[in-house]
Amino acid sequence: MYAFTYHRPATARQAAGLLAKKEDAKLLAGGHTLLPTMKQRLASPTHLVDLGGCADLKGIERKGRNVVIGAMTTHAEVAESAVVQEAIPALASLAAHIGDPHVRHRGTIGGSVANNDPAADYPAALMALGATIVTSKRKLTAAEFFTGLYETALEEGEIVVRISFPLVSKAGYAKFRNPASRYALVGVFVAKRGSEISVAVTGAGEGGVFRWPEAETALKARFAAKSLDGIKHTAKGINADMHADADYRAHLIGVMAREAVARATGK
Repeated sequence: MYAFTYHRPATARQAAGLLAKKEDAKLLAGGHTLLPTMKQRLASPTHLVDLGGCADLKGIERKGRNVVIGAMTTHAEVAESAVVQEAIPALASLAAHIGDPHVRHRGTIGGSVANNDPAADYPAALMALGATIVTSKRKLTAAEFFTGLYETALEEGEIVVRISFPLVSKAGYAKFRNPASRYALVGVFVAKRGSEISVAVTGAGEGGVFRWPEAETALKARFAAKSLDGIKHTAKGINADMHADADYRAHLIGVMAREAVARATGK
């Protein structure tokens, strides 16, 4: 690891100011991606801005028909939150199955979203639930925010401040996880809000998280796992790597989608 100057601001505004003033500064949230790459000398920021001291980036609250979660809220806090468990239980369940206890108590929702790992769980939830990402500069829909593998619409010096999740009538998430990392080989989040159906897939797309229109159309007729019987996702545009080829991942999308709907309906 190369030498760097460590900063620990007390507010998001102070953090944004440091990013603007310090050349080659990087934000530190949970550190699960940045610190390992620094140790391997694949990244060498001259300034490290730790968001851990920013109290205004933490917390969970219900605001009308939305659940608002601060960017520096840990996965464990999301999973254990009575507010999330009551309002969007599928989101609490998703958070409870990220990594292991160490990861869940250190990793943050904002760090995961900003990193946009193609196998991360949260992007599917944000996409399916129609979440809004509030940054230090603007508001973005999930569809606007996620732009590709490890890529987002975040601009230089822009910080994820909080994420707002609209309430839905039904939601469910299912993933086929790598047994070592617990990342999703394929994860599917489904949500129902009135007549609107959303099905979002993570871990499988060559361009990152994506919606599955064919499944959404089938579920609009009847929101039940059986509605997806016989519907298959094509292997075109699906990731292939040492863990699973494109055909296998395409098959898993259908399997996980049916499981996600079953969890959402309790059947």
